[in-house]
Amino acid sequence: MKYIIGQNRKQLVLFPTSLDATIDTDNEVRFIDLFVESLDMSDMNFNINQIENGRPAYHPKDLLKLYIYGYLNSIRSSRKLEKATKINIELIWLMKGLQPDHNTISNFRKDNPKSIKKVFRATVQIAKNFNLIGGKLIAGDSTKLRAQNSKKNNFNKKKIDRHLAYIENKLEQYNNQLSEQDQDKNTNDTQREEEIKKLKSEIEKQNKRKESYKSLEKQLDDTGEKQISTSDPESRQMIVRNNITEVVYNTQTTVDGKHNIPIDYKVTDTNDSKAMGCMLRRAKSILRTNNFTALYDKGYHTGSEFETADKLGINILVAIPKVATQAPNSAYNVANFTYDKENDYYLCPQENRLTTSGKLHKAATYNFKRYTTKACKYCPVKTECSKAKYGKAIQRSEYQELIENNKINIQNNENYYKQRQAIVEHPYGTIKRQWGFNHIMTKKYKHRAEADVGLIFIAYNLRRLMNILGTEVLKEHLMLAISLFTNILHQTRLKLSQFKQFYNFNNFINQIKNNCLKLLIFNQNF
Repeated sequence: MKYIIGQNRKQLVLFPTSLDATIDTDNEVRFIDLFVESLDMSDMNFNINQIENGRPAYHPKDLLKLYIYGYLNSIRSSRKLEKATKINIELIWLMKGLQPDHNTISNFRKDNPKSIKKVFRATVQIAKNFNLIGGKLIAGDSTKLRAQNSKKNNFNKKKIDRHLAYIENKLEQYNNQLSEQDQDKNTNDTQREEEIKKLKSEIEKQNKRKESYKSLEKQLDDTGEKQISTSDPESRQMIVRNNITEVVYNTQTTVDGKHNIPIDYKVTDTNDSKAMGCMLRRAKSILRTNNFTALYDKGYHTGSEFETADKLGINILVAIPKVATQAPNSAYNVANFTYDKENDYYLCPQENRLTTSGKLHKAATYNFKRYTTKACKYCPVKTECSKAKYGKAIQRSEYQELIENNKINIQNNENYYKQRQAIVEHPYGTIKRQWGFNHIMTKKYKHRAEADVGLIFIAYNLRRLMNILGTEVLKEHLMLAISLFTNILHQTRLKLSQFKQFYNFNNFINQIKNNCLKLLIFNQNF
């Protein structure tokens, strides 16, 4: 049987092949190279640690190319990226043979979260240039990404108290055993001394653990936080699904509905209840309009966030959570009580008025007025309406009108709201299920986690653009932009060379480059 035979490794090549010839013309690594080359790095403000008069630093463009390639190919570890620069022919071409060490690679990511966010904005701008951002319908949601902190190294007050109680119990046992050893006359002195030494060692060990937990307890009291993580201090234990919890960072995202392209992200250490207003404010700034509809799930159903959306003039559709407390008979649920806004009272199904004194009561996150009626005392359906001794009491939130308006919007646009999951879950499905990016690579602090998440979404947006437009169209777009800039730069150098001494030439060139990229008209047939 015949087989295909490989080349002799020791055979000399008469006509050597260039490195560039080994990379196909349609390879996406060429697009990565063009994308990074088209960026104005002076505007990105990348932080590169370089010792004066020491060894030159790597250019931020080269390290950025390395990371984008890595994230597009599911390589996020700095050590694995270091190894790939030595054995991966595509990376050798992309990096032009440069082989930065893993510390340099790691430091670039953790030191540049703001610059990485600007690169992400550049991917959104490309999508805008090709009219892939509709700007009329957006969806917001969050996803939990596991932090580099185990649940074992996350503590709250109750957990610390349990550990302290366990330690106190152990100390009591060891002290009792120590007392028994002192009184024991049956064992020889050598054996007794060994037992006493062992017990004292255990007591010292438990006392050190006690001091450690006391220190954590003090830290919680001083900061007012409800929990503390020792490996990654800003990560928090949250419910990820059902009753399963993990120590995570909560990543908020805003996704445009036209092609499921993320336009914004934010890494937080809190749940969703207070996140919608901030993300809407940012979306308005990015889209430069408030003429859009935003879709959110029931986790964002918070009165104060409705007020923020109302002030921003943004139309929102937020899923309605189930009411925790209901009447024994559903016919007498609060939803079936009619509110008279002009006279400020509720009318119950039995035609009785529930009125208020006008006093504002304070709840955890809002103020409310309380509505009651004395008619409950003699009402024939009291047991069907309320289990309370004195009858029905309705709490009307200061945001109730906005909440009711949202309810009406949901009822009138049920099919519209159903698009939310298909829009916002699309990136999560790709990122977490297909790519396996379900955890944060960086350790210690939220801003470093944001750099990791930023690179994830840069990779996602670039992949999305390649899938929709194709790499050749994108390469032509970037080459055209770079070519236009180069031609204008050449003409400008000739005409303005005499004014260099009066004008900051570099700043002028950067302004021209930005204007070229913004004003460039692209063929819509692409």
